[in-house]
Amino acid sequence: MSLINPGEIVPADELGAVHFIAIGGAGMSGIARIMLKRGIAVSGSDARDSELLGQLSDLGAKVFVGHDAAYVGDADTVVVSTAIRDTNPELVAARERGLRVLHRSAALASLMAGRRAVAVAGTHGKTTTTSMLTVALQHAGADPSYCIGGQLVTTGLGADEGTGDVFVAEADESDGSFLMYTPHIAVITNVEADHLDNYGGFEKVKENFARFVERIEPGGTLVAGADDPVAMELAAQARGRGLTVVTYGEAAGADLRVTGFTPRGLGSRFEIEGLGEVTLGVPGRHNALNATAVVAVARALGRDLAEVLRGLTAFGGAMRRLEPKGKAGGVEVFDSYAHHPTELSADLEATRDYADQIGAARIVAVFQPHLYSRTRFFAAEFGEALGLADVAVVLDVYGAREDPEPGVTGELVADAVPASTETVYAPVWDEVPETVTALARPGDVVITLGAGDVTLLGPKILDLIAAS
Repeated sequence: MSLINPGEIVPADELGAVHFIAIGGAGMSGIARIMLKRGIAVSGSDARDSELLGQLSDLGAKVFVGHDAAYVGDADTVVVSTAIRDTNPELVAARERGLRVLHRSAALASLMAGRRAVAVAGTHGKTTTTSMLTVALQHAGADPSYCIGGQLVTTGLGADEGTGDVFVAEADESDGSFLMYTPHIAVITNVEADHLDNYGGFEKVKENFARFVERIEPGGTLVAGADDPVAMELAAQARGRGLTVVTYGEAAGADLRVTGFTPRGLGSRFEIEGLGEVTLGVPGRHNALNATAVVAVARALGRDLAEVLRGLTAFGGAMRRLEPKGKAGGVEVFDSYAHHPTELSADLEATRDYADQIGAARIVAVFQPHLYSRTRFFAAEFGEALGLADVAVVLDVYGAREDPEPGVTGELVADAVPASTETVYAPVWDEVPETVTALARPGDVVITLGAGDVTLLGPKILDLIAAS
């Protein structure tokens, strides 16, 4: 997978008819949805049928299951993601016909053109911060267009066209996609080593974030996490360009400083110095920081902060971000997209806060490593993070786009979990629900963690517990 290089952005109204290869993905379907709302002719294909394909069809898209050169039809523009191989018959046909071929990020940039764009970037917290910002702005009457890497619990949507002049987008750094955007306001939550299969090393990651800062519009604003040293280096770079910089976090000297964080059930309360108390309905200290970034952006956009704070209180979360899945036999089950050691630690700390409040017996973490390369890079750190649980069930690696690597399995992670945590390596996916059901006791909290199909296990675990 190669890194994206920014190029000329084509305004959306000049794209003509647009065909999406793999239209059923979360990001692609969201862009297609907004284009349909703007009256653009859309078609698309995907390897399998899904609810998202049905929704797009209802909005007027021509959708196909499978891949065939004929599906390109009379399209003028073809949109692809980094995951699409050069041998895909639709991509081959598009190139043979000389059609415009755009990466997903370039198509999103086309939709953002002419709007006050807010791009939310960072190694962790992008999806939740983008989701919070969307809901808060909606509550404050801004009605933004938005494109998120997840789905809002309240609407079930990850993208939609709004009537306002603000466009909120999650800015993905994994393949350099965020370098396609020219935001009016950019958020950088934090910068850590990740996606090293693409970048090769942390220095390249930091270099690309610096390039992202350079793409902020003249006179624009950078909102940066004050608790992260790289984000603060980027803040200094932005000030050198004459941009407005707002920092947020728990660090002394942050422009918006978080104090008094207190867990409250599946939520929290905290103070933003000088602005007052904030109440959230989602757990974790990291979410208090995400919410404070939202306040910084909303203030830069000139929105009513009282309404924004009420919107944050009403925020119901994003799917797969410590999402409650249900309760059976005295066991509560949650699901998380966490797939980096820092994310595992943050979600397990938030789960511990909740467990302590309700007097839970134990935390049972069910973790599926995502990508062979990431597992190879971070096996020890994953194991250390899982030490925050009482019981760790480690699955085999979810390879996604990667081929297996000799010797790289989930057992590397299981072996790295501290001895103080009971650990089970469960490489056979179909057997995991029974394994977890046998381990779980009334009063336990179970959390499934990972970016792969581990998300499907929660309901199966609940069903087995209920039947036992």
